[in-house]
Amino acid sequence: MLKLVIPKGSLEEQTLRLFEAADLHVRRGSSRDYHGSIDDDRIERVSVLRPQEIPVYVAEGLFDLGITGQDWIAETSADVEVLTTLSYAKTGPGHGTKVVLAVPNEHPANAAREMPAGSRISTEFVRLTERFFAELDIPVKVAWSYGATEAKVPEIVDAIVDVTETGSTLRAHGMKIIATLLTSDPVLVANREAVADPVKRAAMDDITTLLLGALRAEGRVLIKLNVSEADRDAVIAVVPSMKAPTVSPLAGGGYAIETVAEKRGVNRLIPQLLAAGATDILELPISKIVP
Repeated sequence: MLKLVIPKGSLEEQTLRLFEAADLHVRRGSSRDYHGSIDDDRIERVSVLRPQEIPVYVAEGLFDLGITGQDWIAETSADVEVLTTLSYAKTGPGHGTKVVLAVPNEHPANAAREMPAGSRISTEFVRLTERFFAELDIPVKVAWSYGATEAKVPEIVDAIVDVTETGSTLRAHGMKIIATLLTSDPVLVANREAVADPVKRAAMDDITTLLLGALRAEGRVLIKLNVSEADRDAVIAVVPSMKAPTVSPLAGGGYAIETVAEKRGVNRLIPQLLAAGATDILELPISKIVP
């Protein structure tokens, strides 16, 4: 039913992990294959392509559904429907990236408005960069970069516009960030005609629910425990929860409590629960959380 395209490159590994967690395992002959399949009748076929191309291909109807970055939608001005933001990056769950303007540390400019007219800028985001400086009313020379953008300063260009998660690579190359053009997360996008089809839209909504459920479960675990009547309030005061913990009476007296907790804090939580009177504590993995 749906023709799906997912990003190749820096987001590829995390995207495939997300689909695996959502029970939408992408099958390919090898990691170098550009096409694959998902054992789900809602998805007809899967392609793996560069995220730069995906907004345009989805807008043109070559694919019904795709994952790309907000940066590439801005760069291409592709007319797509954004179904949801998917908060992950190449390093895992969390926020995505930033498209930034960077110059050598010794450059006199400390803000975009201080860039001299005629500055040479190398980037993959040619249109985005041109629009940015047009709004500042600073004439600059923007050149397409075929990679290793940071290696071109200062001998070839004066500045670069590049994508970064933390800025550490730029700093390692002796550069400073002087402006952020935009922040960018991966987004699930759809072709507008496909969205208007009720059957396809229902399938898209299902896929969205599964992906978001898997993302919400990342880094979280289910905690189950028992507690006596006397210690119930003390334990509940310690228990974290998304909304409120589930508290159920036990047949032999006392209570069973279930809650969702952040995995990174469990090493401190379990001793606190024991000290408050909890017993029979279980920590269980979570595959999805669907509110």
